[in-house]
Amino acid sequence: MLEQLLKPLLAPLFRQWPILEDYSWQVSAAAVIALVWVLTVVLNWVMGRLIHHLSQKAPAWDDLLLKSIRTPLRLLIWIIGLSLLLDIFSRNGLPVSTEIGGDLRRIGVIIILAWGLIRFIRAGETYLTTPARGRKTVDRSTADAVAKLLRLIVVILAGLTLLQSSGVSISGILAFGGIGGIAVGFAAKDLLANFFGGLMIYMDRPFRVGDWVRSPDKEIEGTVEHIGWRLTRIRTFDQRPLYVPNATFTSISVENPSRMKNRRIFEHVGVRYDDADKVKAIIDEVREMIRSHPEIDTRQTLIVQLNRFGPSSLDFMVYTFTKTTQWVKYHEIKQDVMLKIADIIFSHGAEFAFPTQTIHLASADSEQPEPMAVEVERSA
Repeated sequence: MLEQLLKPLLAPLFRQWPILEDYSWQVSAAAVIALVWVLTVVLNWVMGRLIHHLSQKAPAWDDLLLKSIRTPLRLLIWIIGLSLLLDIFSRNGLPVSTEIGGDLRRIGVIIILAWGLIRFIRAGETYLTTPARGRKTVDRSTADAVAKLLRLIVVILAGLTLLQSSGVSISGILAFGGIGGIAVGFAAKDLLANFFGGLMIYMDRPFRVGDWVRSPDKEIEGTVEHIGWRLTRIRTFDQRPLYVPNATFTSISVENPSRMKNRRIFEHVGVRYDDADKVKAIIDEVREMIRSHPEIDTRQTLIVQLNRFGPSSLDFMVYTFTKTTQWVKYHEIKQDVMLKIADIIFSHGAEFAFPTQTIHLASADSEQPEPMAVEVERSA
C-alpha cells in the first residue's frame, strides 16, 4: 500500500532516471527515511516554537503537556517509519515477516502513549509541589500518592491493551485474577498490610515528608524522607536511615513534633530557706520579666508560682511557652530566660539552694538527750 502511494509521487523521478525503476523499493525505503527525518525536524521546530511561546507566560498545564510528549512523539515518528520500512522489506522478498510492521506500530503506539502519560504525570507532580508566587502548593505526600496511583493505572491499562492487541483474552485474565487474588492475598498478607498501611498514611496524613516524628511505643525518631507503598524511610538524628514497614504505623502511637505551635519551658528553681522573705518579690519580678519577653507567647498558659517546700529549698515553678518551634532557637530563648531568672535572684540578695541535711546529736551527759542541729552542706 505504501509503495502504491509512493510510486505516483516518484514517477517523475523514474522518468528522469529510468535506471531507478529497477530499484523502486530501495527508493521507497529511502523516501520513508527522508520523510521521517523531515517530520522529526518539523516536529522539533514546531514544538520548540510552541514551548518558547508558552514559556513567556507563567508555566501552565499546556506547557507541561508539550514538554512531556515532545520526546515520545519524536520516537513515535521513528517507530512508524521503521515499521513502514519493514513492510517494504517484507513485500520485496527480504526475510522479514509480513506482520512485523503492523505489530511494531500497534505495540509502539501503546507504549509511547503510556510513556507520554507517565512523563506528564511526573511533570504535574513536580509542578504542584514546587513553590511559586501566586500559586498554592499541594502537600508533597498527597501529590506523591496520587501520582503513584495514576502511574499504576496507566501501566495496568497499557499492559491490558497490549495483551488484548496480542490476541490474549482479557476476560480470562480478569476471571483468573478474581480466583487467584484470594490465594495471593493469603500468601502476601504482610505485603498487603504494608500497602494499606501506606494508604492510611496518605489518607490520614499523620505526617508527611520532612516532618520530625517519634513513637513512644517503639524506638522510632527522626525526619521522614520518603513514604512508599511498603516502607517509610526515616533519617534518625545520628544520620542513620531507618526503614519502617507501613503496617507498623497502624498499631503504634506517633508523635509529630513538627506540628507543634509552641515549645514549652518547664523548670523548677530552688531558693534557700534563709531567703524565704524574698521569695514573693523574686517570683513577681520573674513573672513580669517573662510576660514582657518578646519571644514568649503570652496567649498560652503562663505560671510562675511557689510550688513546693523542698528538702533543702523553696521551689517555684516556671511554666511558659515560646513563640518559636525551632529547636535551636528554642534553646537560645530558654537560656536567656534562665540567665535572667538567675540575675533577678542575685539582685534581691538571695542565693540558689544547695542540697543540705540536718543531723540531730544527743548529749551523752543528759538523761533526756537534747538534739543538737548541725547543718551539713554539700554541693550538688
